Amino acid sequence: MRYALLFGLSMSVFLTISGCQVHRPALPELPAWQSSQGLEEPALGQIQALPSGRVLTPDELVQALSDVPRILVGEKHDNPDHHALQRWLLQALQTARPQGSVVLEMLQPAQQPLIDKVQRQAQLPSDLPAALDWQQGWDWQMYAPIVREALKGPGVLLAGDLSPEAMRGAYRRQPVLSGERSNAPQVKAALLEQVREGHCGLLPESQLPAMLVIQQQRDRHMAERLLAAPQPALLLAGAYHARKDLGVPLHLIDLQAQGDTRVLLLAEVGQKVEAGMADYVWYTAALPEQDYCAQLRGG
Repeated sequence: MRYALLFGLSMSVFLTISGCQVHRPALPELPAWQSSQGLEEPALGQIQALPSGRVLTPDELVQALSDVPRILVGEKHDNPDHHALQRWLLQALQTARPQGSVVLEMLQPAQQPLIDKVQRQAQLPSDLPAALDWQQGWDWQMYAPIVREALKGPGVLLAGDLSPEAMRGAYRRQPVLSGERSNAPQVKAALLEQVREGHCGLLPESQLPAMLVIQQQRDRHMAERLLAAPQPALLLAGAYHARKDLGVPLHLIDLQAQGDTRVLLLAEVGQKVEAGMADYVWYTAALPEQDYCAQLRGG
């Protein structure tokens, strides 16, 4: 034993003196910004650790996340830079450890057998969106790169959303969720306001409680899928679903999830992200501002 210890110490000293180090694989190159706004903002490209506000390099972020069993990434659905960074992050994490699973809000339970069939094939089908029955409400061009990356493995791709039938059932019955965190009055009030704003104030007030139930049922389902997913698991969802103070992380606590969870929000420069919302925020270029509500109102 004494000789083994002396040999190990001698080798350590030798490696230190000789400058030999164990090098990690190089991270993939960061994608160029595709959105046109905020390119001159000082915060563009910054990764901040919350609540300290310390700015991290991409390599530091990957190292901080590499041993976390559950990672949630919140996106703005129509920002191409968010999808490009999601793919980059998945590739970068793979340099540190094999990915167990990727869970997507954009996929429904009925699609899971199709996903499984594709993953068993040696090559991806030429018409992948048809093979997956990809839903038209999600822009395939935006999501294709991350879907292809996830299907290449080694982990599995999993559907994260509720089925339309389950959503209609939740709308009619409005079941009550169990759990103290997800039922907190301030959480429900904030989500109710988000539902109201997200529908541009066009929904009758009488429908808002049912829409809130659907939102939280979706969050609970994503939390359950994430818990059942092979680890390390990565959930990609809209920012409100991923937020620590409103979304899936609260349901994970209510479900008594074991192990660590980290939240990364992808946010356009100029957007305010507070410490309670996430563990990390990555500021990206922004899309030109559009008045979607005016479009819905026919303005």
